[in-house]
Amino acid sequence: MSSPLILGVAGGTGSGKTTVARRILERVGADRIAYVPHDAYYKNFSSFTKAQLEALNWDHPDTLDTELMIDHVRQLREGRAAEIPVYDFTRHHRAAETVHVEPQPVILVEGILIFADAELRKLFDVKIFVDTDADIRFIRRLKRDITERGRTVESVIHQYLTTVRPMHVDFVEPSKRYADVIIPEGGLNEVAMDLVVARLAELLAVG
Repeated sequence: MSSPLILGVAGGTGSGKTTVARRILERVGADRIAYVPHDAYYKNFSSFTKAQLEALNWDHPDTLDTELMIDHVRQLREGRAAEIPVYDFTRHHRAAETVHVEPQPVILVEGILIFADAELRKLFDVKIFVDTDADIRFIRRLKRDITERGRTVESVIHQYLTTVRPMHVDFVEPSKRYADVIIPEGGLNEVAMDLVVARLAELLAVG
C-alpha cells in the first residue's frame, strides 16, 4: 500500500486480544506486519521499593510511555524502522536490548488501553475490540501472572480487585465505543477472524 494500514487491537486483560493479533500475524503473514505491543512501553520502575511497586496501579494509562509508542507508530507509518522496547516484568524496567521493527504494509498495535488515548486512537485505520466475559478474563490473567511473571495467587487477586477491575471500568470498557469491529471471544471466534482477515487481505490487495 502507498501508506501502511494501521490496525489497533484492544480489549480487557485476558480477553484474547494477543491471540487475535497472533492469528492475524499467522494468516496475513508476519512478513507483512509490523507488530507493536503496548505492554512493551511500561515506564521504568526499577528504583521503586517493594511497597511502592505493590501500590503502583499498573493498569492506569500513566504507567505507560504512550508518547514513545505514538512516535514509533508514526516512524513506521513514514517508512522508517523503529526500536521497540523490551520490558522485564520481573525487575520492572526496560531491558537494554530492543526489538528492531521494519516498516510493513500493516502496522498492528495491540494493548488494553490503546483506544483510551485520543492521540494514539487517531492513528488507527481499523479498530478492533476483543470482548470476553470478566470471569474468563480473570482466570486467564491469573494463570499468566503466576506462570510467566512469578506472581502469587493472593497478589494477583488483590491487584485485580484494587486496580485491574476499576481501571477496566474507568478506561477499557468505555473505549469500546470507538471500535469499528467488536469480536466476542477473541481468536476463538472463527467467523469473526475469517471476516477480519478477508477484509485485511482485500485492503492490502487494493493498496
